[in-house]
Amino acid sequence: MDKMKFETSDMTEQNIDKIAALFPNCVTEMKDEKGKIKRGINFEMLKQMLSPDVVEGGECYEFTWVGKKASIVEANKPIRKTLRPCKEESKDWDTTENLYIEGDNLEVLKLLQESYLGKVKMIYIDPPYNTGGDFIYADDFMRPQKEEDEQMGLFDDDGNRLFKNTDTLGRFHSNWCSMMYSRLMLARNLLADDGVIFISIDENEAANLKKLSDEIFGTQNFVSNIIWQSRTSISNDYEVSLNHNQTLIYAKNRDSLIFAGDPLDPNDYINPDNDPRGPWKLVPLDANHAGGNTIYPIINPNTNIAYYPPNGRIWAYNKNTMDKLMADGRIKFGLNDNSSPKRKLFYNERLAKGDTQTPSSLLMNAGTTRDGTEEIMELFDGKKIFDYPKPVELIDRLIQYGAPNGGIILDFFSGSATTAQATIKTGAKDNRKKYSFILVQINENLDICLQKATSSAKQTIKNAIEFLDGLGYKHTISEIAKERIRRAGEKIKSENPTAAQSLDVGFRVLKLDETNMNDVYYSPDEYDQGKLKGLESNIKEDRSDLDLLFGCLLEWGLPLSLPYKSWEIDGCTVHNYNDGDLIACFDENISESVVKAIAKRKPLRAVFRDSGFASSPDKINMLEIFKLYMPEDADEIIKRVKVL
Repeated sequence: MDKMKFETSDMTEQNIDKIAALFPNCVTEMKDEKGKIKRGINFEMLKQMLSPDVVEGGECYEFTWVGKKASIVEANKPIRKTLRPCKEESKDWDTTENLYIEGDNLEVLKLLQESYLGKVKMIYIDPPYNTGGDFIYADDFMRPQKEEDEQMGLFDDDGNRLFKNTDTLGRFHSNWCSMMYSRLMLARNLLADDGVIFISIDENEAANLKKLSDEIFGTQNFVSNIIWQSRTSISNDYEVSLNHNQTLIYAKNRDSLIFAGDPLDPNDYINPDNDPRGPWKLVPLDANHAGGNTIYPIINPNTNIAYYPPNGRIWAYNKNTMDKLMADGRIKFGLNDNSSPKRKLFYNERLAKGDTQTPSSLLMNAGTTRDGTEEIMELFDGKKIFDYPKPVELIDRLIQYGAPNGGIILDFFSGSATTAQATIKTGAKDNRKKYSFILVQINENLDICLQKATSSAKQTIKNAIEFLDGLGYKHTISEIAKERIRRAGEKIKSENPTAAQSLDVGFRVLKLDETNMNDVYYSPDEYDQGKLKGLESNIKEDRSDLDLLFGCLLEWGLPLSLPYKSWEIDGCTVHNYNDGDLIACFDENISESVVKAIAKRKPLRAVFRDSGFASSPDKINMLEIFKLYMPEDADEIIKRVKVL
């Protein structure tokens, strides 16, 4: 019987499998760091296979930096971590489909690879801007650990690893690029085929972010760069007042992208001729010459003047279609019937079809950072406890663009949790569309941030610490964010009473931690008989049934937001996740009656504690019971029934 691995997938091995399927002659053998033989890729041969010319080295166009290759290796490297559920800090645990995850986002993204592969409709991130004082993740591949520890001095009791990436560091841009590259690689895997990612950034790393994203998502999937007016006041700090941020937009697959625009503005439509179909506006009838040759005269019936498309262009419709439009009163020759022909677009018809207005790359009416600050102050009793947060209106607008029909919204640099509030607000507008969010935030310690903060930021951090003390919470960004989601959800419900009944304002809290399994589970060869006697279980003592259940969900690639329930059978607790997607029992001394009760339900997956069976014959008997009640063949049952 197979055991659960409780280790993220080795994406390097998966990539080798894919290359081997296409180019088996490029797969070779090499020695690993321990001298053992393993599979590898002959990259010189692979380059030749992908080139029509003889490859002899030389120059080529590429974007690189110190640490790039190491960041790719780090993104593909498996980890032995888990996400531990925390019901007491959650809201509406049993019913919510929203997730709030505390932990290093690189490792969290790795853990989500199986459960959310290709399932996220939209990603929004607002990463550190690398201004010379921002805290960024100190990934292990950046420098030797000892050197890293000495430089940072920023580890807290939870092992968070952030450091201030000052512009005096020799690897100022390289550190930032390495941090972003590995995370964007993993994020791309999570996007649905029609999914889209929005990345906010300022001018310090905008050029590098564009090159990174072009490489990861493909230049053909670049959608646009939206310029958002982040402030209206003028600053005298620089030669030109910096009043904007940039938001790069990339599709997973632009050919499949579903992208909407701004709501139609009724003020753009008029009805001077009292058309019974309602207000309208005029749009051009001509099109680019590519792809057709529809050039013919359109006669104004009032003046008998013949009109042709502008030089180098064609009419957008063939003669037959144009005649039908004329007969239906949808062609008008200017407002006074004495200029070139245009088509009438009716507001009511467009509204009924769900049409939107193509958005501009210049976003000027979507809130400012001042609005973002005031939104948080309104929720937190007038206290300023966050500097320069993104406003809800901005993220709400981006969700309308990138996920117009609902879906999962992911933010893995979630900060103050604006994305959660915006997702709930967007969902409240139309309860026919289902939205949920996944937020990831490192458990950043405010006491440590206060020690390293600039003088202008110190008071805000002190306000936050004082506020958290009043609630009895730990001094972390995550505690602020979770409280914001609680308060914002209730506020949105009160403002939208008709949608309140179906609105999901809860969230499940999950926390990144070391694996549920003791080390002997992975490397028993390193333990002698004396050590093994002291290990009564291969599961860590502080882990609950819920911890083990969620570890199994990650292992099997099940979403973490589905409903489940538990009940007692002969003194054992049985967990049923999403009505049979997974049924588990982690008790010791599992009786045959418990196994039969589970097998009769014909679950898609079942898992038990290895030590729950007294002997190997008992485990074999358990499999025989499943074979008796389930129609699948024995090999399939063995894949679906496991122990840990």
